[in-house]
Amino acid sequence: MNRIRVAFFLIGMLMIAGVGEASEVTSFCDGWEFKKGPFSADMIKSDRKWNADWEAVGIPHTWNADDMQRKASSFYAGEAYYRKRFTPDSCLTDKRVYLRFEGVGSCAEVYVNGYLVGSHKGAYSAFVCEIGRQLKYGEENEIIVKADNAARPDVIPVNHVLFGVYGGIYRPVWFVVTEPCAIVVNDCASPGVYVTQKNVSAKSAEVAVKVKMDNAAKTPADIRLDNSVYDMEGRLIKTHSQTFILTPQGVQSCVSKFRIGNPHLWQGRDDPYLYRVVTSLYQDDRKIDEVVQPLGLRHYEVVAGKGFFLNGRKYPMYGVTRHQDWWGLGSALTNREHDFDLEQIMDIGATTVRFAHYQQSDYLYSRCDSLGLVIWAEIPFVNSVTGQEWDNAHQQMRELIRQSFNHPSIYVWGIHNEVYHPHGYTAALTQSIHDLCKTEDPDRYTASVNGYGAVGHPVNGNADIQGMNRYFGWYERKLQDIVPWIEGIERDYPWCPLILSEYGADANIAHQTELLGDALDWTSPFYPETFQTKTHEIQWPVIASHPQIIASYLWNMFDFAVPTSKRGSVEARNMKGLITFDRKTKKDAYYWYKANWSKDPVLYMTQRRNDRRERRVTSVTVYSNIGTPRVTLNGRDLGTPRRGTTGVHYVFDNVSLDDGENLLRASAADTDGRQLNDTIVWHYNGDCDRSADFSEHEQEHGSW
Repeated sequence: MNRIRVAFFLIGMLMIAGVGEASEVTSFCDGWEFKKGPFSADMIKSDRKWNADWEAVGIPHTWNADDMQRKASSFYAGEAYYRKRFTPDSCLTDKRVYLRFEGVGSCAEVYVNGYLVGSHKGAYSAFVCEIGRQLKYGEENEIIVKADNAARPDVIPVNHVLFGVYGGIYRPVWFVVTEPCAIVVNDCASPGVYVTQKNVSAKSAEVAVKVKMDNAAKTPADIRLDNSVYDMEGRLIKTHSQTFILTPQGVQSCVSKFRIGNPHLWQGRDDPYLYRVVTSLYQDDRKIDEVVQPLGLRHYEVVAGKGFFLNGRKYPMYGVTRHQDWWGLGSALTNREHDFDLEQIMDIGATTVRFAHYQQSDYLYSRCDSLGLVIWAEIPFVNSVTGQEWDNAHQQMRELIRQSFNHPSIYVWGIHNEVYHPHGYTAALTQSIHDLCKTEDPDRYTASVNGYGAVGHPVNGNADIQGMNRYFGWYERKLQDIVPWIEGIERDYPWCPLILSEYGADANIAHQTELLGDALDWTSPFYPETFQTKTHEIQWPVIASHPQIIASYLWNMFDFAVPTSKRGSVEARNMKGLITFDRKTKKDAYYWYKANWSKDPVLYMTQRRNDRRERRVTSVTVYSNIGTPRVTLNGRDLGTPRRGTTGVHYVFDNVSLDDGENLLRASAADTDGRQLNDTIVWHYNGDCDRSADFSEHEQEHGSW
């Protein structure tokens, strides 16, 4: 099927006329075979083991979907191979042919009929191999991809400590065919079109479209380049044409500039309005290539001590973080899983997402464009420094920026997360990557993230924004110590643009107790959900009341795999998510944020899984953003609650439970008079302490 090159992530989303003459982009995900290695070059040529026991797989695929999620430090990291045989049509002889890989974990070598056509280091960015000269048209060809996810000191991330680097071709593969003259495909696997915007306001916006082209023919070609801007309804707003001679000497660039009067601004979740930029290339009045890119006209501004501003108006930055892996799937996700995760993020009322700790699916970024989520994109320079990752860190940042340049949802490039020693090298590398960002994209912010919470730390001060990860009550001090920390920064560093880039606590839903202090020993095997809930009930109001914190990102939206550790009685798991790894259970803290952030009506009673009560006299907590709830216990009205830490937080104190079953019912009416109800059941059989006596089953199996 012929398709216009709609920047890959937009295929099927943006439709325009005239597809017949443009380049072809087709899926190359079927018909693959897989086997684990390692195999030497001589073995591949002659060994019978090489030709035996190949497993038929579809792409996306990872070999770590099971072992990296079940047993800490017991997973395969190393070489594996993918093989595909296909017959390209003989009509492609005079075309240019590429394979575009959206993601291979983590280092890849690509062979066509035994010839090395390309290699790539880094699990999370796309890469392109031009394969036309190695193909035999009209005959069967063999593609071999060698993938290797073993940790190595020169490729970030340099270990599997914070998260697992899943091995495999875990994102889609595309077969791309262009004419000899084309918009470049292999400019760091970018669309080859870069859309910038300046002086954006409700009155006007200045837009520039830079297009990179090359000519693989032996002679120059007369070319016409059209750049056109269409509104969301498909109406042509502006167009610009230019003619020139495209020579075979390297890549040429052309720029079209537009001034759009009274633009419809991209206003986040309130109004994520998207124009589109259509770039068309003609030779002899025949369309030979076309790329479509999104255009969301907006202006971001970060003001220290005041907050985040979108198009001149202060914008709430209700933030979550997201790792891309799923239980049973690893990182080999389809758009269905990406859409599900975004649905939960939208449902909770988040306005911004930190996609941690690496470049994620381009489809995901494009959906954020259309949903109005303001996002943070970053590279996996995390956790540890080797002194050998300098070149690869620059490479991955360059790829992230060029591949994601046109997404209006992205406001900041993340450079590093919790990397320290040696301080001098780390600071120099951070500054160098910051300079790279400003060269590639001077209009966006950069951020570096420090886990120590000290503005004056030696690795800080080398990016536009300082991110800090603070886990008061979990890894450090007490829950309430978030207050003197932020007040100290307001006092001593009022000029510092600050983001609380991570905060939270783990929660195993199989672990419950109502006996809580203000800190929890994270090295213990007991991770009660109720402590996570308390953490967010105490800390979110502090965050919301301090504009010095420009944005905050709770860690994490979903539980995820950490294949090198056992925490909270569960192997290979980080359980700080608001939703369990299998995406089936929303923890109480999920509804805390939904009640505080979402415009949808919320009425929710907490501790429904903490149903074996430890004290007869206890408290009942309700989250309601539709007014004061009425609660009954076995039919008895509990009276008037006290207000908790925010306006949606209601607590009924000194509630005396009956022996045996206790039925609690909550009700409230929204502004339209619609009644919302919630019901939970608790059991009381005498005072006890569950935290000291959770069962062997819970220790062994924990929570999904």
